[in-house]
Amino acid sequence: MQGDSTGPDVLDRLTAALASGREALPLVRVSGPIQEVTATAARVGGVAPFLKLGDRMGFSAGGRDQVGEVVRIDAGGITLKPFEARIEAGIGTRAHRLGDPTLRPHAGWKGRVIDALGRPIDGRGALVPGPRAVPVDAAPPPAMARGRVEAPLRTGVRALDLFTPLCLGQRIGIFAGSGVGKSTLLAMLAGATGFDSVVVALVGERGREVREFLEGPMAPNLDWAVVVVSTGDESPMMRRQAPKVAMAVAEAFRDGGESVLLIVDSVTRYAHAARDVALAAGEPAVARGYPPSVFSDLPRLLERAGPGRDGAGSITGIFSVLVDGDDHNDPVADAIRGTLDGHVVLDRAIAEQGRYPAVDLLGSISRLATAVWTQEQRELVRRLKAMMARYEETRDLRLMGGYRAGEDAELDQAILLVPRIYEALRQEPGMAPSEDAFLELAQSLRS
Repeated sequence: MQGDSTGPDVLDRLTAALASGREALPLVRVSGPIQEVTATAARVGGVAPFLKLGDRMGFSAGGRDQVGEVVRIDAGGITLKPFEARIEAGIGTRAHRLGDPTLRPHAGWKGRVIDALGRPIDGRGALVPGPRAVPVDAAPPPAMARGRVEAPLRTGVRALDLFTPLCLGQRIGIFAGSGVGKSTLLAMLAGATGFDSVVVALVGERGREVREFLEGPMAPNLDWAVVVVSTGDESPMMRRQAPKVAMAVAEAFRDGGESVLLIVDSVTRYAHAARDVALAAGEPAVARGYPPSVFSDLPRLLERAGPGRDGAGSITGIFSVLVDGDDHNDPVADAIRGTLDGHVVLDRAIAEQGRYPAVDLLGSISRLATAVWTQEQRELVRRLKAMMARYEETRDLRLMGGYRAGEDAELDQAILLVPRIYEALRQEPGMAPSEDAFLELAQSLRS
């Protein structure tokens, strides 16, 4: 009886493996010799008429197989950018075309950690292949076929639920410099309720921080999460690929009717990797060293998140943006801000005051907030923001002793209430998530 209960599962795995093998082994093999090798790319001749941008080629060198992606095609051949940091092939080594890059996500992937090529790196054995192959670099759903974003999402983070409320299927950016608490806030958001699965892409992270993040703040949510990791020492191709693989996994779950939370940390490092690849392909730099293709790759990636087709699930995307030198007008940050449905700004000055999460409440915005707030809540938030703006703009005046109580009733009220509001919004990762942010704020102000 035990054999009967496991038989169908074994047959399903065998069928999926055979289907995957047929896709990976095309009937006609296209190959050509490597004619030139540089530190970051190789030139392959004789294959240009048979390939397109994004195709993969494989070759054997140094006793092992390597894979690269076609990033440039011209009359003389193609430029191949490897997924490994170093090319070990020599002149004359033959490179052959591989099948289209696809994944077979499966519900059994939840709780697993994979690399940017979809290979397990957690030491827990092979991944169970899913029934359907999905492209790694898929196009976003058609605009008129997508569902609407309307259902409120409670994140459990008071500062966000009050001032920048989110909806299921929304895409929002966390903009911050280094060391301001960005990863901590992302881990808090990963614990939001109402999701069937979580997909996390760690792009360009320090190697030591990966386990610290997974076994620390991410640990309570790891059982229903798929984590894609590409550390900072890996090649630009791997760092460029990791968010695409994470997005493909999230899309597979979404198309299966699930509500998915996608966290990408960080999109800036994806842009840096895309810049390296584009420069290797011969593109000119046009904006602070970034080639034009970077600014088309970003919206193509970000637009894949959000609601699926009517009747399908949704992907709620949270994308961290590492602001270089705390310059929020950086071209990449500006392009991402214009694509997303809102942005949360983390401020270094607030973090230095010990207020976490260090959210700049006046500089953050959710473009779908009106779908969440009631009319009374909208008016209350407007008044609170006006009070905080008055408090902040008179901070220097008050520190110099240039203001005396009683001269301005509104400022007196701000001086009394704003510090208490800031204290009520203070929230550490180990604290219980917020259940009703407006009620909790009211209770704090009354106490």
